[in-house]
Amino acid sequence: MIAYVAKRLIGAIPTLIGVSLLTFLFIRLIPGDAIAARLGTSQALTPEQLASLRAYLGLDQPLPQQYWTWLTSLLHGDLGYSIRTGRPVLVEIAQRLPATLELALAAAVIAVAVGLPLGIVSALRPRSRLDLAVRVAGLIGLSLPNFWLGTLLIVLFSLYLRWMPNTGGYVDFAQDPLANLQFLIFPAVTLGLALAAATMRMTRSAMLDVLGADYVRTARAKGLASNVVLRRHALKNALIVVVTLLGIQVGQLLGGAVVVEEIFSVPGVGRMLLNAILQRDYALVQGTVLAVALLFVALNIIVDLLYGYLDPRIRLG
Repeated sequence: MIAYVAKRLIGAIPTLIGVSLLTFLFIRLIPGDAIAARLGTSQALTPEQLASLRAYLGLDQPLPQQYWTWLTSLLHGDLGYSIRTGRPVLVEIAQRLPATLELALAAAVIAVAVGLPLGIVSALRPRSRLDLAVRVAGLIGLSLPNFWLGTLLIVLFSLYLRWMPNTGGYVDFAQDPLANLQFLIFPAVTLGLALAAATMRMTRSAMLDVLGADYVRTARAKGLASNVVLRRHALKNALIVVVTLLGIQVGQLLGGAVVVEEIFSVPGVGRMLLNAILQRDYALVQGTVLAVALLFVALNIIVDLLYGYLDPRIRLG
């Protein structure tokens, strides 16, 4: 297993380099630079002062040289410094990442807790009214944009019912676990609803395929109870497809958290990344995107390891 993980990590190096290169180029395609975004139009600098400042930040170098300088520093564990705060990028990411991971985990828990049972129930009663209602609800869940749903929850539960503050109010889990979980309920629902709908649809489809398989009919013919057939033979095999979906979607939750964190004022990596893009904080943008890509690779490796547990016939090598 250790050899497999090491091989996957080595194989992910070209992907991570490609992500870093594309991020480096795309952030520099945005009009303006870090100096213009930082100073705005309120401060008039002489051309000599601007040239000196660009030289100090390394922005006067050719793009290939800037990328090579950043990449060589990365190999030494240095992601650079944020232009906005002056702090190391690694420190900024480490400070904001727990909130994003907690939000993504809460959204994934909601998705599994809602989508998996509904998908199973829908598959056990195909073409029934319950099945139709579940499928319609899933379609609606997939169709609602995050920004619209988040805004609707704020208007309903903050302005009218006053069950939650309009913005802000985030409390670290270590300080007050209850207040932290109360604050995360609505952001997690906003982020996890679409994943719950996708999980439901995938679970239903996988369960229908498995329930029609020969080994399930054989198990029933042997007189096994329905719950035993469902738990031991059907669900475990259907979960392979569901785990694949969750592995991909949970990684995408880290990217989708940008909008949700901004709407609910969650001090996470997504909100930090959005501000860094607006302020042309090149080092912070590159480091944050690379960290999210690395987490995505790690999640895919975990999914592959779960395959071997769910289906012993799968050998990882």
